[in-house]
Amino acid sequence: AYDRIDQHENICSLQDVVVRQDNVYVFLPGHHGDMHAYVRSRKHLDEEEAGRLFAQMLGAVTHCHQHGVILRDLKLRRFVFTDKYRTRLALLGLNDSVLLHGNLDDDSLMDRHGCPAYVGPELLTNGNRCYSGRAADIWSLGVSLYTMLIGRYPFQDTQPAALFAKIRRGVFSLPNWLSPQAKCLIGCMLRKEPAERLKAIELLMHPWLTNPHVQRHNSHKTHHNQNAIQNKQEDTDQVVPTWTEKH
Repeated sequence: AYDRIDQHENICSLQDVVVRQDNVYVFLPGHHGDMHAYVRSRKHLDEEEAGRLFAQMLGAVTHCHQHGVILRDLKLRRFVFTDKYRTRLALLGLNDSVLLHGNLDDDSLMDRHGCPAYVGPELLTNGNRCYSGRAADIWSLGVSLYTMLIGRYPFQDTQPAALFAKIRRGVFSLPNWLSPQAKCLIGCMLRKEPAERLKAIELLMHPWLTNPHVQRHNSHKTHHNQNAIQNKQEDTDQVVPTWTEKH
């Protein structure tokens, strides 16, 4: 993946790779924590800060998609802080990303992979139908922005089967204090039908990210603490179990 995407300001550079027998060691630059820990420490981010950071996250994903790299396991933990104002995508797992070959427009994937709270509904449907890798990444970005702004996941449950049922329904709520443009951007990503989600490069042009004068609400309200649920769902880094397709 690193060979494909080359250098980008919003992607952690590769420092070194060491191959030892059956193990491969990848060395990345040091960082100051990840986005998941940062959002937890702040409860949630105001729209100005979230917009600045999400633009960097989206820039990294756009670059990957343009170079035929599908990330699959996108989540807040994948973005680390190199300083107070900049976050970068860390390609931590060599098995996480998929490199497209031949026609880079064809991003059809078969295997189900990702953190349960972040997977799109198309990964949980019946059968072994192909799905768009880029569209699945966009859904995960929508979950990420929702969590940054609101402080909880859009779909939550302590039981995996119930969680996946909520994701398949694709119905989520947005608080009244969130600005209309922020709601719009989240809605452009968390669309149940993958073909209806905006592409990464299209999302970069959204007014919430491009217009500094757009109405942004900087709410500092305290919300119900969902950390126990978030920890359980975020820390379960696993391939989506095949049994979920039968429910």
